[in-house]
Amino acid sequence: MITVIGTGTGAPLSVRDSQALADATLVVGGRRHLTAADIPAGAEQLAMGPLAPALDAIEKQRAGGEARVVVLASGDPGFFGIVRALAERFGADALDVRPGAGSVSVAFARIGLPWDDAVVVSAHGRDLRTAVNVCRAHAKTAVLTGPGAGPAELGAELARGSAQGSGRRTLVVATALGDPAHERIERLTPAQAAAREWGDAANVVLCLDESRVLSPVQRTLSVPGGPDRWALDEGEFEHRDSMITKFEVRALALARLGPRTGDFVWDIGAGSGSVAVECARFGAAVAAVEKTADGVERIRANAAAHGVDVWPVHGEAPAVLSRLAAPDAVFIGGGGAELPTIVTACARRARRTVVVALAAVDRVPAVRGALAAAGFATEGVLLHSSRLAPLPGDVTRLAAANPVFLLWGDRPTAVSDVVLNEGAIQ
Repeated sequence: MITVIGTGTGAPLSVRDSQALADATLVVGGRRHLTAADIPAGAEQLAMGPLAPALDAIEKQRAGGEARVVVLASGDPGFFGIVRALAERFGADALDVRPGAGSVSVAFARIGLPWDDAVVVSAHGRDLRTAVNVCRAHAKTAVLTGPGAGPAELGAELARGSAQGSGRRTLVVATALGDPAHERIERLTPAQAAAREWGDAANVVLCLDESRVLSPVQRTLSVPGGPDRWALDEGEFEHRDSMITKFEVRALALARLGPRTGDFVWDIGAGSGSVAVECARFGAAVAAVEKTADGVERIRANAAAHGVDVWPVHGEAPAVLSRLAAPDAVFIGGGGAELPTIVTACARRARRTVVVALAAVDRVPAVRGALAAAGFATEGVLLHSSRLAPLPGDVTRLAAANPVFLLWGDRPTAVSDVVLNEGAIQ
């Protein structure tokens, strides 16, 4: 049996856990866990570094006979912890898991906030961009940190985004949780966190929009759910002279974009920001590029009305795109004569998908060509819908809407992050 004990957030070991430790033939854990533990003199110790050697050592010990292995881990080891790797290697039946209080719950407890509505994302050994995008899009996020993905790196990325008009965020950095002599809970701006040297002491970073940390809605699910409906009616957005992507077009565009938590989406020629807002309602971080000042204000108003964060970018594509980090998906709803050039620029950076809505049949071949030249598999449809409209005498007619071409391209193979990440949010 492998006994996995969650520790490191302040609670002392129980009598039962202490006995398991006293009987151990091999104790595996981080250096700080091994240093703090009362390990018997005859037990072998292994400081956790790379995971594979630790798993090999456990397997070797078990193969030798009556092994009593104890793994010391932080907090709840079944939550983004070592239990997954142990269960995959040795089977769940081989584990006796004894969780402690997790660092996320302890950090929120220290600042007196509930966390059933928080989004938790791990940056430990993972791409930091996902954590950054979740922090941009959600009012309450907990980030589990790791080497190269700590408070400084997270703060630097969020500080760049704040110049785009993103919602203000406070970082709460929890360090050495459970250590009475060294525990610290610090509130900082992203820029302040970026300017500090943190080492590897930080347990977790809470990223908060402090104006929205107490949701008035009683939660049923702890995971972030999608919107209750989408392809919202045009009347639910401020817009100018019907210059808005119609809901029929938005419905298919959203299906092809596939916005989700952790994604970063560009909405180019955003106008009212209807597509940007809808993507944000699915949990994605969104930059809405709009060349007119009044359009930028409408985007802000529509985002606020729907309770989401959208980052308006006042400028003209393609020139302004060099200021943005690489997107997962792009929607292009404007561009005029520059449209093929804009499509090319977006396709060069997009990780997954580019979707283009256009009315002029003359531009369809050039857009398809730009997507194909970038290596995308291209498809498209002509959307021609008619809506029910009232007539005098309590009867109804069909009112035809202007036809719209929707073209899209999907990247069939992964492209190097070195190419995709040219530029960053300023």
